[in-house]
Amino acid sequence: MILPIRAFGDAVLRKKCHDIPQDYPELKTLVDNMFETMHSANGIGLAAPQIGLDIRLFVVDLSPLAEDEDYEDIAEELKDFRKILINAKILEESGEEWKFNEGCLSIPDVREDVKRKETILIEYYDENFVKHTDTFSDMRARVIQHEYDHIQGILFTDHLSALKKKLVKGKLMKIAQGDVSVTYKMRFPK
Repeated sequence: MILPIRAFGDAVLRKKCHDIPQDYPELKTLVDNMFETMHSANGIGLAAPQIGLDIRLFVVDLSPLAEDEDYEDIAEELKDFRKILINAKILEESGEEWKFNEGCLSIPDVREDVKRKETILIEYYDENFVKHTDTFSDMRARVIQHEYDHIQGILFTDHLSALKKKLVKGKLMKIAQGDVSVTYKMRFPK
């Protein structure tokens, strides 16, 4: 089922999310719905707060990037990179910071350069509640960091300089009021 994506201004996007138990009701259905919602919006990551739930769950699917010539050097790694991350905790961020132009399904039509570390060490549970501790780099690390921020109540716009924040403020207010054109289902706070 395709769920509406919460827009900038919705209070749930600012909540620090709580861990979910192994017996969380209808987890498989929720995960399936999150993937369906993300794919229908042409996204590569979606966190539970973006569909109105303040739980530590996000999904990523970087396979669409494997077809993009900008990522041909890591296409093999990306083509099967589909993850469900439950109760994730970033243990370490390392390497050089690099800028990349990010966007977000909850903040349509706003894209800005964000600096993030190139490598992360993260602990999480998969959909079967098997614990993993993995290291990711490149776009895999960036997308996971972006989605991880969501479960911490942080948006990519929070990483912008004071000047950039001023420049996008008007766009953000329009999004919060529903004054934006999108091709996917959204829910606006006002």
